[in-house]
Amino acid sequence: MKHENIIKSIKIALAAVLAIAIAAELGLKFSATAGIITVLSIQNTKRETFKSAGNRTFAFLGALLLSGIVFYFLGFTLLGFALYLLLFSLLCLYAGWGEAIAMDSVLITHFLTEKSMSLHLIGNEAALFFIGTTVGVLVNLHLRKRGDEFQKLSDEVDQKAKAILNHMAHLLLIEDKSGFDLSCIASLREKIDLARACAFNNYNNAIWKKDTYEIDYIEMRQQQSIVLEGIYENIKNISLIPRQGEEVAKLFWNIEQNYHRYNTGEGLLQDLNLLLSDLKQHELPVSREEFEARAILFYILKQLERLIMLKRSFVLSHDR
Repeated sequence: MKHENIIKSIKIALAAVLAIAIAAELGLKFSATAGIITVLSIQNTKRETFKSAGNRTFAFLGALLLSGIVFYFLGFTLLGFALYLLLFSLLCLYAGWGEAIAMDSVLITHFLTEKSMSLHLIGNEAALFFIGTTVGVLVNLHLRKRGDEFQKLSDEVDQKAKAILNHMAHLLLIEDKSGFDLSCIASLREKIDLARACAFNNYNNAIWKKDTYEIDYIEMRQQQSIVLEGIYENIKNISLIPRQGEEVAKLFWNIEQNYHRYNTGEGLLQDLNLLLSDLKQHELPVSREEFEARAILFYILKQLERLIMLKRSFVLSHDR
């Protein structure tokens, strides 16, 4: 992250200097403003960059119109600028152009300073806006999908989930769960959040070809993490370990071994259904504690079915 911040800072500085140099070379007044516009135009993704540029263009045209009307009637006074700023802020906030208020208003202050809205000065401000925005957009065109980073983060998500499955399999076989906690679930959620942010950045950096695979994948893992948390809570409530617990634990280990990106879940569903059928053939429990424990085991198996079906649904929707 520090490396990325350094690169972004260098990019912003160089882009601003380039915009100022272009504006100065063209002999424009207030050339430094082009650099500020460039800084404000640089966004984190291509989609945000183009959207911001479009919004600010429409807002700039609105600012020219409103300032022209207000300055015509009230003159180039602080009262006139205050009224312009009020109207322009209302326009931008209503239209969802809030990020344009400061940038476009800086350009309008030049009319107040020069006490003029001549065609030459309007052209000067339009040129500053165009240079600053264009340089900002061009700088962000190099942004690319970071597929390798998502692959790494999503693999880490899967590894953490596999560790949780392994841990739960062991918990099923012991009665003392005093060391039980949900820190592993919290760690999984944190990794999922990082992978989700990467997935959305990749999506927003793909202008022409949109692919929701990464987003859908990590959302599927997020839903599975909720199921895992529910299973964890149920395992905690098992105080008596019935002999069926070992068979369920083996299913956990089987799911752990097959918890990867390309598993369709079909084989796991077959194993789970076979286990359910087998458990139904067992003799009835002889005590209340055993009855409660086996009821929880049965519910855990239904949760595992939900866990597998989430992956199965994802595979079917992204059949490649």
